[in-house]
Amino acid sequence: MKPPFRADHVGSLLRPAGLASARQRRDAAFQQEAIRKVVAKQEAIGLQGITDGEFSRDWWHLDFLSGLEGVTLRENPGPKFAGAGAQPPVPVVTGKLRYQKPIMVGDFLFLRSVVSKTPKFTIPSPSMLHLRAGRAGISREHYPDMTPFWHDAALVYRAALAAFAEAGCTYLQLDDVAFAYLCDPKIRESCRKNGDDPDALPLLYADTINRALEDRPADMTITLHTCRGNFQSAWVAEGGYEPVAEAMFSCKVDGFFMEFDSERAGGFEPLRFVPRGKRVVLGLATTKHGTLEGKDPLKRRIEEAAKHVPLEDLCLSPQCGFSSTYHGNRLNEDEQWLKLERVLEVAAEVWR
Repeated sequence: MKPPFRADHVGSLLRPAGLASARQRRDAAFQQEAIRKVVAKQEAIGLQGITDGEFSRDWWHLDFLSGLEGVTLRENPGPKFAGAGAQPPVPVVTGKLRYQKPIMVGDFLFLRSVVSKTPKFTIPSPSMLHLRAGRAGISREHYPDMTPFWHDAALVYRAALAAFAEAGCTYLQLDDVAFAYLCDPKIRESCRKNGDDPDALPLLYADTINRALEDRPADMTITLHTCRGNFQSAWVAEGGYEPVAEAMFSCKVDGFFMEFDSERAGGFEPLRFVPRGKRVVLGLATTKHGTLEGKDPLKRRIEEAAKHVPLEDLCLSPQCGFSSTYHGNRLNEDEQWLKLERVLEVAAEVWR
């Protein structure tokens, strides 16, 4: 089966003790050994899409975005993560966007060298260059009009995808909070304050993603992961997918990893807009805490989703990564692996 797989996962895994300090002192040997171990564990439990646990980065998005020419990081001025103390910085565009050097391609090449199954790599979607700071975070000196900005955003991502493809990547995921955030009234109001129209943004984001994908190889599977925020088990946004579903499902990706682990995500009704043949990976097992989901409740939820999308077009995963940043979430490694094993067990029983 091509990815996304019936039992899959978003990407990040809890960092082992010592990895953060090893990265600070640029101890590549420690990091590589940690990746070898987490790859072996994923393969041992039966996963088909294998990641490096995002051990090769500190943040799910910032390591990649800050590697683009024209992007800098600043303190977050907008809506904050619920219940979190420290807050991640946000990327802002302070110059012309350019892809001047390979970003994270070496990290993918190492992952590819140590897996025996399908290496999966994740990068933030182009929407993440804009959403959090919005128009207020895009240099008016370099982009007095936004049309060239969207053009350049698509171009730098087209170049990034080409670099991963040349390195042999056949399974790439675009991580995105933009669509899910725009389901939340407080985020929409923040967009207006930043100088944007929240009703127009979903189609703008989808169009930029589609232009970035124009030249991808036929054998390169690309998925989109949607999220309402995942920082130390905290979140930012709430609200079902209805306001953005039609625009989001116009993205010409092969599958959608969607958060459905809590009432924050609403119901499955927006899945009626999914084009036939596109896979939806139901994020039903939460990564926010360690309580293990029962098999029967997960199966019932899959049955509910299958009222809107044919069962053969559905897959199962945790709702998000277990450690979108190096800080980790509020569960331990044993609980993490039990959740992944539960996803594998349920998928094997549902899709016999």
